[in-house]
Amino acid sequence: QIQLVESGGGLVQPGGSLRLSCVASGNAVSINPWGWYRQAPGKQRELIARITTGGSTDYPGSMKDRFTISMDVARRTTYLQINNMRPEDTAVYYCNAFYCFDECYPTWGQGTQVTVSS
Repeated sequence: QIQLVESGGGLVQPGGSLRLSCVASGNAVSINPWGWYRQAPGKQRELIARITTGGSTDYPGSMKDRFTISMDVARRTTYLQINNMRPEDTAVYYCNAFYCFDECYPTWGQGTQVTVSS
């Protein structure tokens, strides 16, 4: 089993930028793919971006405009860069990954709060 820990959240002014990190610890044959999600108050959790250890990325809808996912495979860490932040980006941001032994299992981090406000 692996554990995911997010960091980098906080209070940001509109128009600002933030980089979130998610690091995995524990044992697995592989950890792939990874993803970032967010959940705003009163709303469903939504996918922001996914990335594979091979570097392939996937962004639904308009997320690619201001969000960039990347990863450091050796450090077992994924990053989410958020630019030109807006108040509607306020949410808890979660990291997700699938870790595999004989089968693959999803796991989530505890989330990091991001608040965009002046």
